[in-house]
This record gives sequence, structure tokens and C-alpha cells, in this order.
Amino acid sequence: MSNVYNVAVVGYGNIGKYAVQAIDAAPDMQLAGVVRRASSAAKDTPPELVGRRVVHDIRDLEQVDVAILAAPTRTIPAYARDVLSLGIHTVDSYDIHGELANLRRELDDVSKKNDSVAIISAGWDPGTDSMIRGMLEFMAPGGLTYTNFGPGMSMGHSVAVKAIDGVKDALSLTIPLGTSIHRRMVYVELEAGADFETVKKAILADPYFVNDETHVTQVPNVQQLVNVGHGVSMERRGVSGATHNQLFTFEMRINNPALTSQVLVAAARATFKQQPGAYTMIEVPVIDYLPGDRDDIIRRLV
Repeated sequence: MSNVYNVAVVGYGNIGKYAVQAIDAAPDMQLAGVVRRASSAAKDTPPELVGRRVVHDIRDLEQVDVAILAAPTRTIPAYARDVLSLGIHTVDSYDIHGELANLRRELDDVSKKNDSVAIISAGWDPGTDSMIRGMLEFMAPGGLTYTNFGPGMSMGHSVAVKAIDGVKDALSLTIPLGTSIHRRMVYVELEAGADFETVKKAILADPYFVNDETHVTQVPNVQQLVNVGHGVSMERRGVSGATHNQLFTFEMRINNPALTSQVLVAAARATFKQQPGAYTMIEVPVIDYLPGDRDDIIRRLV
């Protein structure tokens, strides 16, 4: 393996576009190519991809060390199995929390059989937020941590709504109500002839929304509402040893796809420092996400 990793980006939506930018900015990576759906690849190439390798199957790229799977969450398991079976490392931002453990176990088997590495759910939640929650918990083992998202656009929830029959476009906003409770505000633009009540019922029954207070509103043009800003606020009040009233807070306000893509690129780097298998971000040493010499990193940060 050379010191410069060849990275493929699978999918070219919001995350894929920012992933290409993050790869270009990384000192130890270069873009091997972008994999788009055949229907997308047949259209005009976006200006920023002119001169880049654009294909509709990763097998058409000459050299790929790791693939960033910038595809809708529900397509990730099949994509990951396929790419890992080629001996190519993968990272993804799979965000269905209740199914993470099962996906990790499944991809662990595939990875070990093909001498490859998968880092799953490599976004900011799941992902870096879980690392911060873990750190807060070992600093104060007794207590509670509250994670409050937003206000902002949830990419995973929005994509889930777009996949529902009759939906032309959709936006799901996450509104924090405090103590890890959230309201989902869903705005849908319907296909001609679609029935709003049928679409609304399908949204409310979707696993992405079934556990939250959700409001669905029909609008004429979703794009007029889109803002990719998001954020999170975490608070833990706990006990260190026998000492109570330890209070920790963490907060960030972000461009959602840009941060998700940057984390994916850092996770792509970390795949080369792990043994074959599948991992969540919390299982990987923090130093493995950073470029550069290990001793230099320790001198700078410790």
C-alpha cells in the first residue's frame, strides 16, 4: 500500500459532492473515481467532475483502495457486501441505530473472508457523537447523557421520505424538544395524482419516524425550504467516583453533509490501520483517523 490512498466515492448526492472536496484536501488521498447510477451517469457530467473518472460500477475503476459509500442508508448493506467482497475497504454513514449491531456483525464476516475492513456509521451521529458520549461516560460513569439534535435538516430522514411512492421531493427537519426528545417536521412535494393522506400515513409508519412526534405538511416546492445547517447539543450530569454534580456539555452548529463527508474521509484513512473486520467509530483509536506520523501527532496533541 502506498502512502497515498486511492478513494472511490459511490453516489454523488450531497454527501458524495462534499466527499470529493474532502478527498482533494486530504494530504494522503486521491480520487480514484465517482460511481453514479447508470441513469445519473448518462446525464451531463457536473462541471466539478469534468476530467474525473465517472462510472456506474466500481469494477470499472482501475485502482481502488477504499470506497466511501455515499448512498441512501437502506442501500448500504448490499453495497457494502458487494464492495468488501472485492477486497476493497468501505466506509459508510448508515444511520438506522437499531440495526447497527446486526449490520456490523454481517459485514464483519464478509470483511474477514475477503481481507478487507469496513467502518460503518461513520458520520457525526451515529459516529463522532458516540465517541463523545463514550468519553463523557467514562469521565462520569454514573449519570445520564442527553443528546439533542437540530434544529436542522436530517439527510437520512429526508431520503427516507423521498423513497415513498408519490413523493417528488421531501425535507425532514429535526426540532429538539430537550432531554433527547425530538419533533420531526416533514415537508413533501407530491407527484401529480398522488394522495397526500396516503403519503402521510406511509411516512408516519416508517421506522425513521414511528418513535417521534411527526408533522407532515404538503408544499408546492421543497427546494425553497432546504437549508443544510444542523447541529447537536449534548449534556451529561453524572458522578465521578463518589463525587456528584459533574456537568459536561458539548455543542456544535454545522453544515450537515460537509461534516458527514469529512468524517467519512477520516474513517477511510483509519481502515488501513485496522485488522480485517467491521468496526463502528467508537472501536477505532482516535489517532488512526488523523494523517501524519504517529509520534508527531502525539507530540502535537498530547
